[in-house]
Amino acid sequence: MSQSWQAYQGARIFDGQRWWEGHSLVISANQVQSIVADEALPAGVRRHQLSGGLLVPGLIDVHVNGGGGVLFNDHPEAAALGKIVEAHRPYGTTAMMPTLITDLDPVMEQAIAAVAQATAEGMPGVLGLHLEGPYLNSARKGVHDEQRIRPMPAQMLEPICQLAGQTKVMLTLAPECVPMAWISQLAAAGVRVCAGHSAASYAQMQQAFTAGVVGVTHLFNAMSPLQSREPGVVGAALEDEQSWCGLIVDGLHVHPATMRVALRAKPQGKVMLVTDAVHTVGAVGEDFNLMGKAIKRINGKVATLDGVLAGSDLNMIQGVRNCVEMLQLDLAEALRMGALYPAQFLGLTEYGWLGQGSRADFLWLSDALQVQASWIGGEAEYYR
Repeated sequence: MSQSWQAYQGARIFDGQRWWEGHSLVISANQVQSIVADEALPAGVRRHQLSGGLLVPGLIDVHVNGGGGVLFNDHPEAAALGKIVEAHRPYGTTAMMPTLITDLDPVMEQAIAAVAQATAEGMPGVLGLHLEGPYLNSARKGVHDEQRIRPMPAQMLEPICQLAGQTKVMLTLAPECVPMAWISQLAAAGVRVCAGHSAASYAQMQQAFTAGVVGVTHLFNAMSPLQSREPGVVGAALEDEQSWCGLIVDGLHVHPATMRVALRAKPQGKVMLVTDAVHTVGAVGEDFNLMGKAIKRINGKVATLDGVLAGSDLNMIQGVRNCVEMLQLDLAEALRMGALYPAQFLGLTEYGWLGQGSRADFLWLSDALQVQASWIGGEAEYYR
């Protein structure tokens, strides 16, 4: 038995499917070795006694624009990614897809280079890059800068596909504004293509799913709605059994009743928590700037001065609590929406669960679902 093996005991353990009582989570370096009964714990394992609470998989956020006062668009550098990860980590996020919203080509190129550098260096918590735009429909622009929304040029296919060969890449676009053949090319390269900020019809979404669109970004927000005679993006997404939907569970972006309808419509495992968080998370104050626009954070709501939602101030553990409190979901399902399902969306088989062979990314929560400690790759950070 290696002296580097460590066991965490004294808390209930959720492995992604079931709860374990009277068991220890055993890790070595950046991997989980086992979940074993306390009385069967081998000699030589370093024991850490926890005072109750829950050990659960670390949360994975595929839509993070910033944190700790740092907006990725303003600082498209590897060092900024580390600051964003550290801002979200105390709120349960152990892995993320840093997100660049609609911007100019030079900024996109810098962001691609920054993520390539971060992943090549093995930066903890960075899974890849989410490009939210600029290939969107200005009719559903939300807070995105209409002057920077533009058609996708053919020359951008290569760098995006090339990055997908090195790390995870998610691209949110309006499928009605991009050739379907290009969507297929991106998907074949491993890009997780999602529909968002789109006015697509139901028929166009059917074509997009066939071409390779695998998900819908922040379901219900900035997209054509479900109507009686035109199902739109929302109707197509709810009907499709294979696609994933990201959901901002803050009670501001989508009404709880609407979210409950979506959860009943989609197969289990196809709705995942996202935050769409901006740089307000982990920062103080209420006055901020987003891409040249003044925004305010008031009572958890982030919006421009004329009331347009500007991302969110949500963090992942609050999203889990909201799933339990607002949506009346079982805690196990809420945790899967924040960990297992995003991992499955990204095709990351070692993430989102706890057991032999999984990554040692996990959280110690209080019974009230407050983060008391987090581990990324087996490295602990305590918050009390």
